[in-house]
Amino acid sequence: MATKKSQMTDNHKQALAVGRAEGRQVRAYLEALESSKPKRGRKRTTESIDRRLEKIEIELEEADPLKRLQLTQEQLDLTEEREQMDNGIDIVELEDEFTQVAKGYAERKGITYAAFRQIGVPAAVLKRAGISRAA
Repeated sequence: MATKKSQMTDNHKQALAVGRAEGRQVRAYLEALESSKPKRGRKRTTESIDRRLEKIEIELEEADPLKRLQLTQEQLDLTEEREQMDNGIDIVELEDEFTQVAKGYAERKGITYAAFRQIGVPAAVLKRAGISRAA
C-alpha cells in the first residue's frame, strides 16, 4: 500500500523561507566579522600591495621555474586581497541586518550569548539584537 505524501502548508513554506533568509544574514555578518578581524603584524595597504605586485613582475622575469611558481601564487593572493580591499565590506549594514534577526535565529537554533561572544560578536551588538547573558 502506497503512503500518501503530505503537502507542506503555505505557512510552513513561509517559515522555512524566513529561516533561510535569517541564516544568510547571520552568516554574512559572521563572515564579514571574521574577515575584518585585525591580523598580526603590519597592516597592509593598497599601496604596499601595489608595490609588491610591481616587484613580483620584475622578479618573475629572471626567476627559475620553482621560484616563478611561488611568485605567481603570491601574485594571485595579493591580487585577490587587493580586490577585496577595493570592494570593501559594509560591516555596519550587515550588523544592522544581524541585529534584526539574531535573537529569533538564536532562540530557534539554541545558540547562547556565550557562543556568539566566543566567536567574536561584540557585546554591544548582541545587546542591540536583544540577546542577553541571562537567556
